[in-house]
Amino acid sequence: MSSGFGYEMTKQLLEKGDVVIGTVRNTTKVEDLIQKYPVNFDCRILDVTDVAAVQQTVKESFEKHGKIDVVVSNAGYGLFGCAEELSDDEINHIIATNLTGSIQLIKTSLPYLRKQGGGRIIQLSSYGGQVAYPANSMYHATKFGIEGFCEAVAQEVAQFNIGVTIVEPGGARTEFRYGSAKVANLMDEYESCHGFLNMLDASKGLAPGDPAKMAQRIIESVDMEKAPLRMVLGSQALSATIERLKERIADYETQTELATSTDIKGE
Repeated sequence: MSSGFGYEMTKQLLEKGDVVIGTVRNTTKVEDLIQKYPVNFDCRILDVTDVAAVQQTVKESFEKHGKIDVVVSNAGYGLFGCAEELSDDEINHIIATNLTGSIQLIKTSLPYLRKQGGGRIIQLSSYGGQVAYPANSMYHATKFGIEGFCEAVAQEVAQFNIGVTIVEPGGARTEFRYGSAKVANLMDEYESCHGFLNMLDASKGLAPGDPAKMAQRIIESVDMEKAPLRMVLGSQALSATIERLKERIADYETQTELATSTDIKGE
């Protein structure tokens, strides 16, 4: 939560007087919040790729604070490059961060949320959890994956008054795009797929999303009586998602005869 949506949500929640337990890899970028809110801001060092550390942090947080109303899973970064351009280490690290880290945070929190009588889980995803583009395959793999996980978990835990919201932001002016994104060792053979380089260059135009407004909408969703399972932030993200879903449905609808042809007949 040291940058982007995590930082914005933390700042806005602390300004409201809420207690925030935030995890960072180092405290450099949140020293202002640590100094300003020494009581309400419980800042902890955590590498989400360390499963044992994730589990221990969740345990200590619930034991210290008694009840936690909202668990926000926000760790993640972008990895750009075509499949053939990616190294094994790059593949393994983004899975460990974006997917396994989020799964472990949520899974470890569930017993505490269930025993306290409910709560809400907010998983930061992306409209890239619904719409895939070339040279972003591993990022999409993690976001499609965490969305499937959360959609199933939402059905499992609704009986315990635990709500789940998957947030799907579009492009925003955060470090995700202009600082923390990783680029693979690019190959000339895939040059036609490297248009993302312009997107990562702030001098070529900035993303339309306002991270402060997006953070505000996420916070407001907690108090909604029936928050959507998926919440899209950004007009471009919504239009791209609807367009892709329509294409997918149209493709499926051409397959009725094919699908039924594999059924066992006469039973």
